[in-house]
Amino acid sequence: MFDLGRSFLASAERSPDAAALVDGDVRLTYAGWMDKVLRIVGAFDDLGLKRGDCVATALQNTWEMATIHWACQMAGIMVAPLNWRVKAEELDFILPNASARLIVFQDVSADAVAGSAAASALPQVTVGDGRAGSATHFSRLLENRPAAASPRAGADDLSLLLYTSGTTGKPKGVPRRHRAERAAAVAHVAQNRYAFAERTLGVMPLYHTMGVRSLLSMALIDGRFACLPRFDAAEALRLIEREKLTCLYLVPTLYHDLLAHPRFAETDISSVRKLGFAGAPMTDGLIRRVERAFRPELFVNHYGSSEVYTFTINQKAASKPGAAGKAALNQRIRVIKLGSSDPEALAALGEEGQIVADLAGDEAFEGYLNRPDADAKSLHAGWYFTGDTGSFDADGDLFVTGRVDDMIITGGENVSPVEVENVLSLCDGVLEVAVAGLPDERWGQKVVAFIRRGSGIDAEALDAHCRTSGLANFKRPREYVFLDEVPKSPVGKILRRKLQAGEYRLESGSS
Repeated sequence: MFDLGRSFLASAERSPDAAALVDGDVRLTYAGWMDKVLRIVGAFDDLGLKRGDCVATALQNTWEMATIHWACQMAGIMVAPLNWRVKAEELDFILPNASARLIVFQDVSADAVAGSAAASALPQVTVGDGRAGSATHFSRLLENRPAAASPRAGADDLSLLLYTSGTTGKPKGVPRRHRAERAAAVAHVAQNRYAFAERTLGVMPLYHTMGVRSLLSMALIDGRFACLPRFDAAEALRLIEREKLTCLYLVPTLYHDLLAHPRFAETDISSVRKLGFAGAPMTDGLIRRVERAFRPELFVNHYGSSEVYTFTINQKAASKPGAAGKAALNQRIRVIKLGSSDPEALAALGEEGQIVADLAGDEAFEGYLNRPDADAKSLHAGWYFTGDTGSFDADGDLFVTGRVDDMIITGGENVSPVEVENVLSLCDGVLEVAVAGLPDERWGQKVVAFIRRGSGIDAEALDAHCRTSGLANFKRPREYVFLDEVPKSPVGKILRRKLQAGEYRLESGSS
């Protein structure tokens, strides 16, 4: 089986003059990009890095970050891409955990690197105009003679080390092998029906599964990766129009922001024919707005994780909103009874349970890095326990209803926040919605809806909408809180824990 280095080399041999990478004024063909990749491999050699070592990065989506990713694949080095917002204390945990031998950073992550004892003990490379200190500038690495175009990794070597968000406790390292990464990229191409020379927006972070999927899949099909270091709706629209991008793979929040931008109506988006989303559920209301705006040939809902990548896909997201679909090409999925650790304890059709995935799938990881406690919680009898809740409908489509820990239990009844969010999203005037359970003396928890609204909508109108929607009475929100902004993670996931902790800003003028 090909490793990823060979995959990239094959694309450079097949289409050397094709445009491969765009980042501002930087435009690289596959041949030109391969030259830079091999120069970085040569620089790794000079720094004493060996096959099997680990390079950590704290970078935005720049051509340098994408180049380092591919250089690591060629050199047989595992790359550990970290959130560029990483804190010094996180580096002090992650870098020793990953056995990192080098850290690459830029201005936005310079303070964290400077404040980390673990980072200070490593050789450092800086990108862009950031404070260099004793670090070597990335441009110096490019002065090296190119290494031989001879991939050093095998399919079973480690390619990538992703760290989960760590919303509770320490982040967990997810090591992934070349064969799993390549299988996931090939499946992504097939499931999105990508053709040769597609062009995508490279804005999903390269420390996140979605960013890595976009980078690898474009390379497999000799496509173009248009870097956007940090999401900006106006710049994203400009890139879509200028580069004639053909496909988008984004979290729902970014679709919302694109549609809401004043320049959307005047931007030529006609080149975009294939849409995909993942990372969080897309409300029914937003799905309808995206479908009307883009009129895509294909609109795919991807459901997955860092550990196993794609669990299920729904290639007709607009025709069956909310459905995560059926098991992906490399996967088997089950829903088991809540509270069980037995993958054979199947939930009944329509019954809400925990979603589990077969660890024998080609895209699956094999366990967390140095975290037997996490393995004991999530891995049982050859299955990965996702921590997500859901159910199958009569058509065999999976509906993801939330997290086991997010389930609201009110008066002894289970309420899925996602179900209530979908109902509220269809109410005119609701721009964004998040639902969480807050403590209540009588009911244990009460359903509370946090709303970012447009004009002409209030709590009375929202309650009337819920009463006529078919939503069960016990699922109706008992309180509506209006916010300036719904708290979300860097990749657009609703942070319900912040809502429950009161960590939000009320709508201007509210009290």
